Amino acid sequence: MDQLRTAFLFLLILLLITISCKKSTIPVVVKKPVVIAPTDSTSKGPFVYTQVWSDEFNESGIDATKWSFETGTGVNGDFGTGQLDRATDRPDNATIANNVPNADGGCLAIITRSETYIDRNYTSARLSSSGKGAWGPGYRIEARIWPQNVLYKGQGFAFWMMPSEKPSNVDAIMWPQGGEIDIMEYVGAIPDFNLGSVHYAWFLENNQYLDWNHAHEGAYYSFRDKQVPYTNPTYGGYPPAVGDTTAGSAGFHVYGINWFTDRMEFSIDTMVYHIHYFNDGAAFGNGADGQDQTGNAVISGKNVFKSEYSNHFPEWWPFEHNFFILLTGGVGGNDNLTYGGAITPDAVFPCYTYIDWIRVYRRH
Repeated sequence: MDQLRTAFLFLLILLLITISCKKSTIPVVVKKPVVIAPTDSTSKGPFVYTQVWSDEFNESGIDATKWSFETGTGVNGDFGTGQLDRATDRPDNATIANNVPNADGGCLAIITRSETYIDRNYTSARLSSSGKGAWGPGYRIEARIWPQNVLYKGQGFAFWMMPSEKPSNVDAIMWPQGGEIDIMEYVGAIPDFNLGSVHYAWFLENNQYLDWNHAHEGAYYSFRDKQVPYTNPTYGGYPPAVGDTTAGSAGFHVYGINWFTDRMEFSIDTMVYHIHYFNDGAAFGNGADGQDQTGNAVISGKNVFKSEYSNHFPEWWPFEHNFFILLTGGVGGNDNLTYGGAITPDAVFPCYTYIDWIRVYRRH
């Protein structure tokens, strides 16, 4: 009997020790990247698209039924971005070019120059489809572009969009309340990356501009890795070495957005790298909380940036309306204001960017 009692007590003590050890053990959590099933990862997906508009730039001149020139120096005399250039409508700054290597046909050439013209030492061109072509949800918008000579800090080119619609009770919608879409922002100061972004406001604020009322959600795309980098790049590495194929200036790429009713997908060469969701809680499925949120996810094996949300005030949801296209070259004059920084003294001009084509597709 004593032996049985001893054995029972031993087993009881062992059981208590085991339970105690399990309760006191701190679990080790191994974090893995979030993997999400592809959502139209080629900017095409299971949908059917019909081309509804294009400019192939194969004619002898710039098509005035599709494009207008914006001339001058814009907001505050520097386009509101600290630029030093004056935009002109001269063929010296925008023209049709033929025999461009690897182009499908003719190209639109936008050229920034170092020259004395009126009141400035640099000139550029700005083409706009305002009043002639605008698109919104339900469309895919793409352009094949080569920023050939965007090689130095202070040089840059943008393929972007601005609102063509406004509330009925105002003469114009203020920036950034009306939104802005930057499909391609390529600068010589960061040669291996493109920036794809949206700009919007948190409040209507009586349709007035206020410095603090500006949200910007953007993601860099690495031409080398074909995905969003895990650390954002800084200025450096310019000019890229001759033959460096990891720079955006090395050749043509297709820059685009696929515009849905609930989100916008930014892509380069069909690789989606930034998805912006319009509604609160849509990007991460965690419910509406009134907070803008960003994060990364692995989609189709690539790092993708996700952001939300731009439908902040009920009077105007910016990315549920039509936008027109802008094609602009520029010369930076302010490290703190100009994206891409101030022009460096050793920058080489003229600076050519070639646009092979722009195409717009309707999704069915």
